[in-house]
Amino acid sequence: MEEILIVDGYNVIGDWKRLKEKKKISLEEARDDLLGWLADYQGFTGTRVIVVFDAHNVKGKGKKMREHRLDIRYTKEKETADECIERLVFELSNRHRQIYVATSDYTEQRVTFGYGALRKSARELWLEMKRVNRDISEKVRETKQQPRGRGLELSDEIKKKFEKWRRGDR
Repeated sequence: MEEILIVDGYNVIGDWKRLKEKKKISLEEARDDLLGWLADYQGFTGTRVIVVFDAHNVKGKGKKMREHRLDIRYTKEKETADECIERLVFELSNRHRQIYVATSDYTEQRVTFGYGALRKSARELWLEMKRVNRDISEKVRETKQQPRGRGLELSDEIKKKFEKWRRGDR
């Protein structure tokens, strides 16, 4: 069963202490940090991550982009992140997917639950993110401790190509 995590980007930034502090200096840097952490989370867990940023006060049609293999959406004019998230949950719901919505907005949690999604508060996501980061660090330590020399020897050109693929840059 495919797992999908839909994140209310600004809600999470406003809840996580590190990002809240960084937002005071630069909202763009806070967004970039969040996206970096979520990319690591997605890569390690295999959960598909969609991040929605509220841009309802900004004129335009909204924007969809892919960065670090994440689906990132900025809402269109006069659309809130909550409305976009509700639409996504409704569109993506079926028996072969488990959808989680990460937000601390209680009303949003209840509405998306009604569409079949499970909730994760921003705090729960932070705790899960810390656990995943510990697991990644442990995996890196284990990998570094393994003796080298096993497997195929690859040219620098092939290593660079594999690294690009791993990062999602084709």
